[in-house]
Amino acid sequence: MDYEVVHTDDVDRTDLSEIDAVPPDLDIRAIDEVLGLEEMQAKIWYFQPGEEIAYHAHSEQEELYFVLEGEFSLKLGRSGETEIREVGPGAFWVAKPEVGHGHRYLGGDEGAVLALGAPAVHDPGLDPHDLD
Repeated sequence: MDYEVVHTDDVDRTDLSEIDAVPPDLDIRAIDEVLGLEEMQAKIWYFQPGEEIAYHAHSEQEELYFVLEGEFSLKLGRSGETEIREVGPGAFWVAKPEVGHGHRYLGGDEGAVLALGAPAVHDPGLDPHDLD
């Protein structure tokens, strides 16, 4: 099929804490898997108060983030040149390959971030401090 339409509620929510090989222990909806994406990844990440995706980088993948719900503290930039920003619903940010990024949920209920990444390769997180 050349196209596919799916509603968020029709995409199963996965608890990553049940999968040892995949940190962090957050819930996601793997939109990319349901739509059969081949060139990019698309996930909705769900956060409880205080949960975070630690500061990291990727060797190949460029990522675009969009806050759907909640307030987040972002750590962005290369090692030694990071900036901390607080953002809320409607905010976008991007992480280029080999540029550090991470975010922590500040809200008191559940927060959600849409993350798009390309290319669609398994690109495990790198320590940005090792890239200098």
